[in-house]
Amino acid sequence: MSSSPAFVRAPEGNGYAERVIRTLKENLLWLRTFETVEELCLALLAFRETYNTTWLIERHGFITPAAVRQNQLQSAALAA
Repeated sequence: MSSSPAFVRAPEGNGYAERVIRTLKENLLWLRTFETVEELCLALLAFRETYNTTWLIERHGFITPAAVRQNQLQSAALAA
């Protein structure tokens, strides 16, 4: 593993990961406590499902991540 710092005035490389962690904390981890690791894993899986199928993401034109992924797969299949 090697260090890969962000370029000056271009923090996007690390910004996406930081935003995902913040969203996860704000919508799950700060709202609940978990008794076991298994309980946390199940909650994370449920959050992932909810996020991918119901959240409308502005940068994708207010469609769900699952719909974006499906559109990309269809485009790739047509290009092949």
